[in-house]
Amino acid sequence: MASKKLDLRNPIFHDDDKAREYLQAMLWPDGPVCPRCGVMGDRVIKLQGKSTRPGVYNCKDCRSQFSVTVGTVMERSHVPLSKWVLAAQLMASSKKGFSALQLQRMIGTNYETAWFMFHRLRECTNDPTSGPLGGQTKVVEADESYIGGRAKNKAYGPPPKKMAVFSLVEREGKVRSRHVADVTAKTLRNAIVTQVDRKSYLMTDEAPVYIKTGEEFSGHGTVNHSANEYVRHGGFMHTNTIESFFAIMKRGVYGNFHSVSEAHLHRYLSEFDFKYNHRSALGYDDAERADALLRGAKGKRLLYQWPNATAHA
Repeated sequence: MASKKLDLRNPIFHDDDKAREYLQAMLWPDGPVCPRCGVMGDRVIKLQGKSTRPGVYNCKDCRSQFSVTVGTVMERSHVPLSKWVLAAQLMASSKKGFSALQLQRMIGTNYETAWFMFHRLRECTNDPTSGPLGGQTKVVEADESYIGGRAKNKAYGPPPKKMAVFSLVEREGKVRSRHVADVTAKTLRNAIVTQVDRKSYLMTDEAPVYIKTGEEFSGHGTVNHSANEYVRHGGFMHTNTIESFFAIMKRGVYGNFHSVSEAHLHRYLSEFDFKYNHRSALGYDDAERADALLRGAKGKRLLYQWPNATAHA
């Protein structure tokens, strides 16, 4: 499949009017829709007075005025729409992540604005409507990993906190990740049975926390990593798929973000899940991935405050 090439000379990255038209085509494929009452068609009129901001519409039913950003993560933002579109494209095109400091340098904002934009866009990657992973004849791999630095790399101070991340990945399919408080059989069972079809074949390492849960599925295969066993049964028994996902995620965290706070870890996990679920192997190119990211902005209005100066990404 030939993928479209990214052209940063595209007017949607520099012209706010073109960016608005692009967002309207993305979020309103059938025409303007009132975000408050859902009315569309001839009950919505475009305001074109000299004192009216571009792109404002009026709903005849609820008598409210709105634009394409109302009800999205871009609502009430003073950042130009062209910079929002460019930020979404940069995030979607970077396999291992894109730091807010780099975004600050590239689009000409301050760090707080770039940080705020990226966290809002990460909210667009969350898809609560997705069904269970796996199914009959399908294999789902489960594993846990840890985010955080090593004590031996610190010159002084207490050792860094390790944050547990649990992920499920369907071979040749999608991934789901979450931050868990502890790696126990009870915690991981709840994460598995709520996200994976019971008809699936569960694949894990030799950790005893998976033994009882594995009995609830059509099959349960393991590999013994502590004995340097990584693949067996002709290449069927392995957890290399999920290990590869963890490798990409950790390269992004340690190479680009450097430090991730526990309060926002779930957003970073959602970003890496989104990119994996919209990868080229599933038929997406960079432009289509950015389109999917911006479509996720609809219905996710956020107005939270900049927390403190301790976040670095």
